[in-house]
Amino acid sequence: MSKRFYQFFFTAICILQLSLLQAQTIGGNSTFSFVKLSNAPQLSGLGGINISNQSKDATLGFMNPALLRDSMHAQLSAVFNSFFAGVGNYHIYYVQHAEKMNTNFAIGVNFFNYGKTTQTDAAGNVLGNFRPVDYVVQLSAAQNFKDQWHYGFTLKYISSAYAAYKSNGIAADFGITYTDEANSLQVGFVAKNMGTQLKAYGSQKEDLPFDVQLGISKRLKNIPLQFSITAHHLHQFDIRYNDTTFDINPFEEVNNIKRFTADKILRHFVFGTQFYIGDKIELSMGYNHLRRSELKISTAGNGLNGFSAGLGVLFNKIQLRYARAYYQNTSAYNQLGISLKINEYFNFSK
Repeated sequence: MSKRFYQFFFTAICILQLSLLQAQTIGGNSTFSFVKLSNAPQLSGLGGINISNQSKDATLGFMNPALLRDSMHAQLSAVFNSFFAGVGNYHIYYVQHAEKMNTNFAIGVNFFNYGKTTQTDAAGNVLGNFRPVDYVVQLSAAQNFKDQWHYGFTLKYISSAYAAYKSNGIAADFGITYTDEANSLQVGFVAKNMGTQLKAYGSQKEDLPFDVQLGISKRLKNIPLQFSITAHHLHQFDIRYNDTTFDINPFEEVNNIKRFTADKILRHFVFGTQFYIGDKIELSMGYNHLRRSELKISTAGNGLNGFSAGLGVLFNKIQLRYARAYYQNTSAYNQLGISLKINEYFNFSK
């Protein structure tokens, strides 16, 4: 192994250890939670979390920089998300391969627009209007080690503004992928959101949504089908958000220890599958057990909550992708993405 690889790996491990000591948070207890949302249709179609699926889609590198490849050179991607209550989310991502440095660089922006909101004081008096916004800007770099290993690093600047309340922070992701082409096996690991608030909303700083993820993707040899399993929050076993307000029977957990133990384990996993129709069409499906469990309303049915589906149409110069993810019964949001190979239209040298 090269000296450069050892230095890179050692630095990332040191950062990871510091984050493990400081970032033991559960759902609802961290700031900048919007950085956890899926920003790409293919990712949403696979359940919202996937760090091992190696494809032609550069936007997956936004979640794991180690997924960046030389073939993504000059790929420009734009994603438009239609969330609930008129909330808009826009994502743009660009990849450039530096041949002399043997490095893939990427820059991306993920922006949330919540529209115009009425501002009032504690007594309910209208003071005017304001526009709350969240966004993250990130720079990534990735290299390969031999043919099977890739590693990448991402640096993020995160910002939120809600009228007079403003906050920003800095974070980093470190990812590794391993590819076994002979067995059509892909493995990914990433430590996400290692960092801190630079400026808090108030007097006290909050933790960032730190996460450790491990994923495996396996494509079948004789069938154009690939399965993925991704485990998240590996640094913390119990990630259940227990709101006693919605507990029908407060003694239910005591009387069903085995069922709740299985539920705690399943909440760590996201399952995805892709079916390929030739080399032009990709169909995706996913299931996120954490989402299905946390957004369930006890007095109502759960419907398709936690399930998602996606469609990708791939051409040489352009990729079109669409995804639909379900939240609470029949409520769902849609994502539309487009990726262009800019060097097919303009002369972009490496």
